Amino acid sequence: MPAVIRGKSGGTRQLFVGRKRYATHYTLTSPTYGSIRCYMRVVCNYHKGFKGKHGIHYTLYVVHRVTVALNQLHQHYKDRFGIETRYRIKNQCRIRTTNKNPMTRLLFVALAFILVNLWVYLLWFFVSRTQRGGRGVYRELFSLKTMLEFLSQAVERNFPVITAIYLPAPL
Repeated sequence: MPAVIRGKSGGTRQLFVGRKRYATHYTLTSPTYGSIRCYMRVVCNYHKGFKGKHGIHYTLYVVHRVTVALNQLHQHYKDRFGIETRYRIKNQCRIRTTNKNPMTRLLFVALAFILVNLWVYLLWFFVSRTQRGGRGVYRELFSLKTMLEFLSQAVERNFPVITAIYLPAPL
């Protein structure tokens, strides 16, 4: 997991030396919790003019029992971040309920993942075009919110909203 970069020249920032990736140890100290020795990995990436930036960008990771090679650590974390992003997207279309039944809740989460996968499929095959340099996906034309609004309108058309309740006549 990424570590917090602390200090102007000391703290964990003092680990940012050189132009190569390396592994080291660092002792984190706290007046409340004491100190702990951590295994750290310092990863250097070059901006290469991306977004107008140049020079080295350092990223610091705290690792424990990690089998990923040092040169693949940054990409491995980016892949993991992609998984977390999918969960965040899933929460946009998740059905919210107060039902305590875990099977019902699991069904709603599964339905949300299916809707997200359907959206990605529709984007890839119907709202994109093959072009030089890769496939151009026009996400702004068909957002997840737009698809969910289409589905909501279709459900309301087939199952109209009840706007009034009529009581039976007294006997």
